[in-house]
This record gives sequence, C-alpha cells and structure tokens, in this order.
Amino acid sequence: MIGAGVIGLSVAHELATAGHQVTVVADTDTAETVSSVAAAVWFPFRSEQGDLADHLLERSLTRFNELSIIPGAAIEQRTGTVVERVADQDRSWARFLPDALEAMRGQLPPGALSGVRATVPVIMIPAYLPWLRQEVAGKGVIFKQGKVNDLSELGTSADAAVIATGIRGGELLGGDSLIYPIRGQIVRLANPGLTEWITDEDNPDGLTYVFPRREDIIVGGTAIEDSWDTALDLETERAILERASKLVPALAEQPVLGRAAGLRPARQKIRLEYVSGYDLPAITAYGHGGAGVSLSWGTAERVLSLIQELN
Repeated sequence: MIGAGVIGLSVAHELATAGHQVTVVADTDTAETVSSVAAAVWFPFRSEQGDLADHLLERSLTRFNELSIIPGAAIEQRTGTVVERVADQDRSWARFLPDALEAMRGQLPPGALSGVRATVPVIMIPAYLPWLRQEVAGKGVIFKQGKVNDLSELGTSADAAVIATGIRGGELLGGDSLIYPIRGQIVRLANPGLTEWITDEDNPDGLTYVFPRREDIIVGGTAIEDSWDTALDLETERAILERASKLVPALAEQPVLGRAAGLRPARQKIRLEYVSGYDLPAITAYGHGGAGVSLSWGTAERVLSLIQELN
C-alpha cells in the first residue's frame, strides 16, 4: 500500500480485514497529508460525476453511518444546507439521504435560487485519522516510512501494489497527464456553539463554506485549478473570512485557531483500476478531487474487489 492518507488507510483496513498481509509505505505522515486539512463533510465536492462515483459515494455513506455510533471514530451526523444559485444543479447525491428536503426561502442567503437541507456525516478529521490508523495497525498492518520511486523497488516482497498517493498518483506509472491540482485554502476558527454547516459554491464573491466541528469551525475556501502553490495567502484568507462572516454573521470576530492550504488531486475520471505492464500487479486509487474522504470507503471496497480478482 503506497500512501497513508485517508484513501490509503481505508484500503489497508479493508485488505487486512479480508485477511491480506499489508504494508503501508509513505514518505509523508498521515498528519501531513492533504487528507489532514480536509473539511471532511460527506459531499461530492469537485469530483467525478457518474455511476462509479455515485456507487463509491453511497457505499462510503453507509460505512460512515455505521462508524458514527463508535465514539472514538469522531463522526457526527450534522444538518446543513447546500445553497444553489444557478438552475439545474446536480442533486444526485441527495437521493442517498432519507431526510433531504427542499430548503425554505428563510433558510437561504440573499440571491440564492434554491437549496437542499440534509443531514450528513461530518468527520472530525483531526481525531478520525489517528483513530483509523490505530484501527489499521491493530489489524496487523505494518507501517514503513520512505518513498517508493519505482515499483521495481518492491521486488518480490509484494504480490501487488496499491497506489494511493494523491496528487502524485501518476509518478510511479511514468506520469499521468490527466491528473491536476485544485488548490484549497481554509481557515480554522473558534466555534461559538454552531452545529449546522452550509456550502455556497456559486457565491458571487467566491466559493464559501462553513463546517462546524466539535471544537472549531472550518471556513473556506478556494478551488483554483492547476495551481501548485501551497503557500498561505493572507489576502485570500481575509476574503474567505469576509465571505464566511457575511454568510454566517456569528463568525464575525471569532479567533483564528489555524490555517492551511493543500492540493486536491483532481482527475476527470477517478483512476481506480488494475494496471498491467509493471514488475508486479498494480492498482491505482487516486484522482478523487475534493471528495477523497467522502469516497474513501467505497474506494477501499473496490480495491479489495480488484485484488480478489487478481487471485
């Protein structure tokens, strides 16, 4: 298993649960992956649309719902609003949510055309990732720190390799011209007691979302395609806070607890397939865009199926 972000850990969990001996190799600690700065609300943000993505999304929802009853997993069911400012927005995701309803006018910001109200899993990522890693280690998975530059380095020590290295997903396969970064920047604020989330992707002032967690609130954001810049931009932060406070006035003057920027690994089609022609069988699991957490368990189940097909 190459990669220790949320996809890599989820895949390792499923493979080990099925009885496979798994070694996770990564040059970046889980706490330093792009997964660690994800807002982590179940929603298909900036990811592939279609039958495969819908299946992965639905399966992941089922798994997160099951995990939400485990206190240590740090997953809570939270209600919120998806704001729509243009007609005919994709609502395919809403059919998986039994309580999804049309938002009433009073629940929408000025200028909104429509919206959807729903309850979804909110994954408290600072606690969830360590919990998941501990669960994986408890199943006998071995973790090794290091960078794999070529699949041939694994030699005969592995029967197969799963590549889940996010934005660097194509490097071990000689490159992948279809993968590209979507730069995201977020600010972490103190939580004055909010629980409801809201996302306003087509806000005329820029992408805006507010995702309360237990002790803080993630506000964003940006979605700049083909930008490899991971440096924090203070002017971008100022604009994010201004938009978020306009959308949710209770955020005004809340202390800033932290800030982060990262690169979402985007691809028109998620690369989730067996790849031949290498020193050992390889399976790719990358290109999830801004929905890596939301698609993680469905992806892990699909990788397990591909491994079983090899046997």
